[in-house]
Amino acid sequence: MNELQPIALESEGATADLVIEDGRVYCSNRREFLERDVAVVGDRIAALLEDADSVIGPETTVVSAADEVVLPGLIDAHTHADIELILDRTVPELLATGTTSIVTESSGLGLLFGSRGVETFLERTADCPVSTYLALPPQAFVDTFEPATGSPAELEALSDLLARERVIGVGEIDWVHVVGRDAPIEDLYERAREADATIVGHGAGCRGDSLRAFGTVVDNDHEAISADGIRKRADNGIHVVGRCGSNRDDLGALIEAFPDLDRGSVSLSTDGVAPADLLEGFGMAEVVRRLIDAGIRPADAIDAATRNPADHFGLADRGVVAPGAAADLLVVDDLETMGVETVVSDGALVVADGEPTVDARTDPYPDYVYDTVSVAIDRDRFTAPLEAAPDGTVRAMDVGRGLVTTETTAEAGTVGDDGDESGRRLGPAPETDALTATLLDRDPATDERGFTGFLTGYGLESGAVATTGTWESTGLVTVAADTDDAVVAAEHVASLGGGFAVARDGEIVADLATPIAATAAELSPETFETARSAVVDSLRESGVDVELPLLTVQTLTFPGVPALKLTPSGYADVLGRSVEGLETDN
Repeated sequence: MNELQPIALESEGATADLVIEDGRVYCSNRREFLERDVAVVGDRIAALLEDADSVIGPETTVVSAADEVVLPGLIDAHTHADIELILDRTVPELLATGTTSIVTESSGLGLLFGSRGVETFLERTADCPVSTYLALPPQAFVDTFEPATGSPAELEALSDLLARERVIGVGEIDWVHVVGRDAPIEDLYERAREADATIVGHGAGCRGDSLRAFGTVVDNDHEAISADGIRKRADNGIHVVGRCGSNRDDLGALIEAFPDLDRGSVSLSTDGVAPADLLEGFGMAEVVRRLIDAGIRPADAIDAATRNPADHFGLADRGVVAPGAAADLLVVDDLETMGVETVVSDGALVVADGEPTVDARTDPYPDYVYDTVSVAIDRDRFTAPLEAAPDGTVRAMDVGRGLVTTETTAEAGTVGDDGDESGRRLGPAPETDALTATLLDRDPATDERGFTGFLTGYGLESGAVATTGTWESTGLVTVAADTDDAVVAAEHVASLGGGFAVARDGEIVADLATPIAATAAELSPETFETARSAVVDSLRESGVDVELPLLTVQTLTFPGVPALKLTPSGYADVLGRSVEGLETDN
């Protein structure tokens, strides 16, 4: 007889470790709300009882859910927990939003360190109160715009990790890398298929024949931003992951398409929650609330944040309230407000009366994850040679809507010794809205590479901003109205071991350190947000008026939004799948 049966049998002397009593319990297997008490033994739900008084002993933790609703702990089906602010420091706030499990990319540690970084992330989250499931980083095996950096040994090491507990498969891949072309990443996908693991997609801008082809590669996608795009993904057998987070809110499209979808083939995600939003209480409970508020049946909304992602990603025993399942439980005041009152994670009470009962983990990571910015910083690297665009008209990126940068032209300035034409180089001309945008490869394991292009529409009138928080690239990016300030900002970011810095008139006016793999801070959410806000404010003071000034810079390297982007060798014409220089076609 297992340890749960005495509770289910209400055997004499048998007592539960924890009981949630008098609540309306969402009984997942019936998809109905029933008046039940939930009895927990260890990290498992032992029984759903009409009255648990018989199994309550002097050592039993009793939680009253009178006039409240008991749900499975919520699952974020797609996020990024090792960039911006490392997961360790956000756990209390994350739990307070009702999230007990996450499926996360390894976009920082994994991107820079590959399998070694994933191993570290797995070790670091082994005992985390938020159950953390990882997707392996595939970027080292992408060769669309730059040579693939992944070695056969690294392919084997990553593939071996597919057998590890809490590794769900291969992380998101942009469709341009795999549709209609052969790529080294196929070797990793083959291993994933052999392991019956999940392949995550990133299908922004993917449609028509390309979407049909993408459906033969990936299992899910979170990038549909229209109802028709969601329907088309479902038509092609792609599990729909609706998104509502700090960077994008596409719930409207999901709500419109919902009547046409298989309810079991829809999951919910945030794709990342900024610390500022987390401090405001935004998380998965709010995402579910918004679906219910829009008229989606509560059972459908709850399943999309619980049993559906658990089934899709193979998260054993998660996502349901049922005997034998993991004791991840959420008590909310009602389904209209989804106010989080109590959270139980693996049988432990982690939120009581709306307040976290656990602390953030603050001990340092292994030494190897720090001091990883390896760049040669000299002034010429933040300019371009005159011969790259002899008439001074350069190909440039234009800041568009959201993360999109479209192709345009700009009139570059010149910098250098006015008395020595041979020393003149192309540089910023803020008076005509032409800023330099420089990407330097910061990975210590790769050769020194870099490219300076141009950016319009950002609004920077003076100074420069630098960051190592580049998406899908181990880079250091600067956007500059002044070349000397670009050098100052880049040097400062390197000295921080990674982060953000704004320079003006040769001085650093604001900064934010992200020393873990040069992409994640180890600060409290409050401290992080204070520093981030100061960086944004300093950019506003320098004329930047785009909605998301830091994200705009971070995504200049991101081919996931098909447009013109930066690589260390030139511009990536994403849809054309080519690398272009500064000289225009005119």
